[in-house]
Amino acid sequence: MPRRKHPRGRDRAARRPQRHKDVLHGHGGHRADDFRCVNCRLDVSLDAPGTAHRNHCPNCLASLHVDRRIPGDRDSDCRGRMEALCMFTRPDGEWMVVHQCLTCGELSANRIAGDDNPLVLVRLALKPLQDTAMASRTMLAL
Repeated sequence: MPRRKHPRGRDRAARRPQRHKDVLHGHGGHRADDFRCVNCRLDVSLDAPGTAHRNHCPNCLASLHVDRRIPGDRDSDCRGRMEALCMFTRPDGEWMVVHQCLTCGELSANRIAGDDNPLVLVRLALKPLQDTAMASRTMLAL
């Protein structure tokens, strides 16, 4: 089978390897510890105020299934996308976001970080009220 030519006429195997680009790695650019959000594609720093391990995007709250049992262990084999489902508060008043993996279905509770988008957090907290039947049942129960 003949080799396919690259659109510019060069053979794929004959191309030279891509050289390292340090444009974004200098002062004020990407850091080695940053990651790109799987949902909104923003670059996210691992530094998270109020928590030791950044595990979700502060802009859209999306996450990846990377931790297995201990926060920050990065030991999960799944690596699926995790969607923020709802929020709850611990008895001490700390707010938590519940994520569900869209690949394996596992649920995990994660602390909110100090730089999480407050509008997205409020929308997530009010999400149960979008279901008018649930809101009606809640009001009748009170």
